Amino acid sequence: MIRPRMHPQVAWQALLAGLFYVLLATALYAAPVFPPLTGRVVDDAGILSAETQQKLTQMLAQHEVQTGNQIVIATIKSLQGYSIDDFGYQLGRAWGIGQKGQNNGALLLVAPNERNVRVEVGYGLEGRLTDAQSKLIIENLILPEFRKGDFNTGVLVGATTLLRVLGGDASALPQQTEQRRSQDEDGSGGGSVIAIIVIMFIFGRFFWPLLFLGGFGGRHGGSGRGGFSRGGFSGGGGSFGGGGASGRW
Repeated sequence: MIRPRMHPQVAWQALLAGLFYVLLATALYAAPVFPPLTGRVVDDAGILSAETQQKLTQMLAQHEVQTGNQIVIATIKSLQGYSIDDFGYQLGRAWGIGQKGQNNGALLLVAPNERNVRVEVGYGLEGRLTDAQSKLIIENLILPEFRKGDFNTGVLVGATTLLRVLGGDASALPQQTEQRRSQDEDGSGGGSVIAIIVIMFIFGRFFWPLLFLGGFGGRHGGSGRGGFSRGGFSGGGGSFGGGGASGRW
């Protein structure tokens, strides 16, 4: 009896597919390690001066008293192989920024070694601070300072504008030309959406069980909440859904 032989190209494709599945499963289980939430400003990367941290802390505390919104600024040493979108989303949830049920938290995240910055917005604030507004603040205010190597000014200006917009002052937003707006929409629209849909469809069977088993939330929550009592500051149990914007310099 003659057994059918597998075509070499088919065998090679099957091998690659199997390897990809293994790598994906490994990546999903390899949860990132977050710094503890020790205050409203967590400068884990060590790029902000003591004076800047003090100013930011005062601003954020005053904003929380006036509005109830909880805003945190964090710099990190490494994204640990994750995109800043994914890392910021998971970090915001792990720290529980914002009030439970209101989800009125936001996170300004800076990863200087990967030259990435992100504004992560909680469910409850997405109507006050849209993705487009977050992008404007990043591109027109934060990144120009970061490109000059001035992290202190970039974070201060960005945070100040974020707080003003969240407080209802839309006039604080920088202007954007129609050409730039069109470029942003073309560059960040359909391709990302299609990629996300494909990934969710193909690998949903691996991802969803982790969520239900607490693979992300439990481990991340432990590392994030470890610093709450030491710093006298804690998240309120807020949640995030991926709203916000990112940039790179």
